[in-house]
Amino acid sequence: MLETFFKPALINVDLESSDKDELFEEMVELFARGGCELDRAEALDALIAREEKMTTGIVPSVAIPHASCPSVKNGFGAIGISRKGIEYGSLDGKPVHVVFMLLFGSDGTALHLKVMQQLALILKNPEAVSRLAEKKTAQDLYEELCALEEALA
Repeated sequence: MLETFFKPALINVDLESSDKDELFEEMVELFARGGCELDRAEALDALIAREEKMTTGIVPSVAIPHASCPSVKNGFGAIGISRKGIEYGSLDGKPVHVVFMLLFGSDGTALHLKVMQQLALILKNPEAVSRLAEKKTAQDLYEELCALEEALA
């Protein structure tokens, strides 16, 4: 399922951001460059509003910012890797290195829940995070994510 939600064109293995605000802008730009139809300002506002309710940095070294946006049809996700770490305000207080950003349309609740469930199952394995974070190309990271999901079956 994740192989259709994430695409190599929406993966950045060299994020430049150093904080959460920069990260959100960098990854929303990734969606725009990747051909996703969305209103950038709306997406940023939705992500920030969701983050203000509670941090999405809940797994050590991982953040999963997500939001619902009326301008998004269905849903799509981007993945980012930060080699130096991003100050994120995570529950553990440590920097984030792997980011899964998820955007869904107003009617995307079922898809949202499926994607979050699959990511939660994958991220239960502490080795999964390091396996993803060590990938040097978008294609390698995408293939690793697909392999991790396949191993769940």
